[in-house]
Amino acid sequence: MNSDDLAVFAHVAKSGSISRTAMEMGANQSTISRRIALLEAELGVRLFRRSGRGVGLTERGEQLLGYAQALERTLDEARGAMRSGTESGPAQLAIAAQPTIARIMFGELGQRLRARYPHTRVRFVEGLASQILGRLNDGEIDLAIMYVPEHRGTTQFDPLLAEELCLVAPAGFALPDGPVDVHTLGELPLILPSTHHGLRVLAESLAARHGFTLQIALECDGSISLTKRLVMAQCGCTLLPAASVIEEVASGRLRCVPLANAAVVRDVAIAWPLNRVMPDGVWRVAQMIRELAAGLVEAGDWPGATLPAPDA
Repeated sequence: MNSDDLAVFAHVAKSGSISRTAMEMGANQSTISRRIALLEAELGVRLFRRSGRGVGLTERGEQLLGYAQALERTLDEARGAMRSGTESGPAQLAIAAQPTIARIMFGELGQRLRARYPHTRVRFVEGLASQILGRLNDGEIDLAIMYVPEHRGTTQFDPLLAEELCLVAPAGFALPDGPVDVHTLGELPLILPSTHHGLRVLAESLAARHGFTLQIALECDGSISLTKRLVMAQCGCTLLPAASVIEEVASGRLRCVPLANAAVVRDVAIAWPLNRVMPDGVWRVAQMIRELAAGLVEAGDWPGATLPAPDA
């Protein structure tokens, strides 16, 4: 047993989740699980109780946590003694997001970053998923907040929330006030991205599960803003999160209704390259993003969104 073992143990105890610990430490989940198992084997005790909602400390685990925290305080004091001044955050920080997410989060996030890290040069980037992933893996972007794609590649994702998609139609389109039966999608002219986009994959999968075929009126691989303009121009309907059309629905330019008998859900997550360890200052920014997202959902400021249950 060494200080690294105790640090991993304390991190799992704090987060209550092995998978979240792996993401935050830039490691594989299997590596963290194996290190905990080896520590338990060396000490001859069970340190965690495992359940479907995460992990919790046993009595022996609580005892060991006291030693781990004492060691962490000693190491922190040593680091502090070797450093001059106080932590001012990363010198510069680039955070990317897809358009709907950027519109909801960037304003409040910018205020919080300025208050917490006044000397950090912050750059916000808005883009499509393919653009963001490329710049993230190239190191041009430090963190991304985005919808989890069908193929994750070398990027890891820490879920923030789940967002339900709704049927979005022109203002004068004949639709009921309440939820629309999912089979109605097979009867409507739809505007969706081309087949390599996650939203199109979700829609096609939904149609296959419920036994109908999508009627594609137009394919649009542009921004959500362009898709909304096409719908307002009576070119067809689409599937979008309610949060992306708040202003257009309020002004009577679009209609937005949920789907009955089925849910089309996308996960919003913090994205980080799998092969890069997250610096401490950026990790704190990720924590800030997580807290902001949870607050927006709990306050009802992110329509159609729910927070994920803790995982193991």
